[in-house]
Amino acid sequence: MKPTFYLTTPIYYVNDVPHIGHAYTTLAADVLARYKRLKGYDVFFLTGSDEHGQKVEKAAQAAGETPLELADRVVKRFQALWEKLGISNSDFIRTTQERHKQGVSHIFKQLMDQGDIYLGEYEDWYCTPCETFWTETQAEDGKCPDCNRPVEKLKEESYFFKMSAYGERLLAHIEANPDFIQPRTKRNEIISFLKEGLRDLSVSRTSFSWGIPVPGNERHVIYVWFDALTNYITALGYPDASGNFGTYWPVDVQLIGKDILRFHAVYWPTFLMAAGLPLPKKVFAHGWWTVEGQKMSKSLQNVVEPNMLIDKYGVDVVRYFLLREVPFGLDGDFSHASLISRINSDLANDIGNLLSRSTAMLVKYFDGALPAPGQLTELDLALKSKAETMITTVDACMDELAFSKALQAIWEVIGAGNKYIDETTPWSLAKDPANQERLATVMYCLLEVQRLIHSLVAPFMPETAHKALICLGWTAEISQHDLVWGRLAAGTMINKAEALFPRIETKE
Repeated sequence: MKPTFYLTTPIYYVNDVPHIGHAYTTLAADVLARYKRLKGYDVFFLTGSDEHGQKVEKAAQAAGETPLELADRVVKRFQALWEKLGISNSDFIRTTQERHKQGVSHIFKQLMDQGDIYLGEYEDWYCTPCETFWTETQAEDGKCPDCNRPVEKLKEESYFFKMSAYGERLLAHIEANPDFIQPRTKRNEIISFLKEGLRDLSVSRTSFSWGIPVPGNERHVIYVWFDALTNYITALGYPDASGNFGTYWPVDVQLIGKDILRFHAVYWPTFLMAAGLPLPKKVFAHGWWTVEGQKMSKSLQNVVEPNMLIDKYGVDVVRYFLLREVPFGLDGDFSHASLISRINSDLANDIGNLLSRSTAMLVKYFDGALPAPGQLTELDLALKSKAETMITTVDACMDELAFSKALQAIWEVIGAGNKYIDETTPWSLAKDPANQERLATVMYCLLEVQRLIHSLVAPFMPETAHKALICLGWTAEISQHDLVWGRLAAGTMINKAEALFPRIETKE
């Protein structure tokens, strides 16, 4: 039996156009999913779309269409982008699907029946864009503390979830499970929020109709966050525990942007506790991207559109840059200059150059047939040892979701490979037949180190790694059993590699 690994992205709101932030979260999840499959896990990777709520209803009215028509139209943009980015998700959940509605109604009714959801009346300041109620003190000057837009006073009958009853339990859980919320700064943020005490949460609305009706009281629709968060279990077939839900829950990693941390680290676990379900093992909140030092916003017209980036630079370049440029968990700044600099140095000069130099020499000196190595010298053993360290370092980094550190570890070995060529000077060895065995050993070590490099690059840059491994005569699927030195067999036919990444000439 393979060990299971379940990971999720947030479900993206269909009132948005897919931007670099959406791509970043989904890409990080994809790299982790691909890596875990390579390591022999049975992976379930979920993404999807959040399609209910007042914002969608209003946007649809403005566009002269039904909310579902708007959702159907916009969801295709997300699905097309994921295909273009090479995202390998196992499922795509939409909150308008019947399987989701049934699961949400089930958990809501269960909490009503056991007294954790009750009917009351609500009065507070409401921000429609954020779909969030704020207290008088939070909504200073009549503005939403999150988006700074005006809030309005709403009084309505509402169902409430007894969130206040679960604060102590959640705090105890966070303190007993240091890895539950990451990075640590975000964990501390949630702990101090919980220490202020939780209020009961309004979980229904009567002011609009686009949502899942409250079981037994159809005047109310279920609050969009209660509905949306439940996707992580409804996509697995909850409440039916005989299939995927029984196999994959609790989730191993939930990747989110830091702006939705409170919903995932407070609301969601308390809903699960009330329903008697296990909590996620890890919620990881990553940072935001700015663009050339400024916050991304429609009004500044500086929203980085991922489709455009892919068309201009190529899918693997975008995948590499987003995960290499910034430590996962911190904020990052996007600029075309830094992207081009990564292409020219890391991709063209380092990884691309190493492959084209070494395969060209092998074709020239051995007609493309990989020779068997002789006795390894100190220089060869040092390269082998660096490759072995890379394998264990990358594994530890991936467990910590330290994607940029994992790539750094791989690039250190690429640097070592280029340096090894300069130190062993195969072109000099080739001049004297007496050095044939030494040349064979050098060429073997050079190509074997790159098989390991590209095996680990594959989750990040699948197309590039595939191309490189084909040149190296490796046609088998990459598996963890092959992440050891010496798997490339003597006699394997090697092809001269074309440049993996052409340099981009920048005008002075």
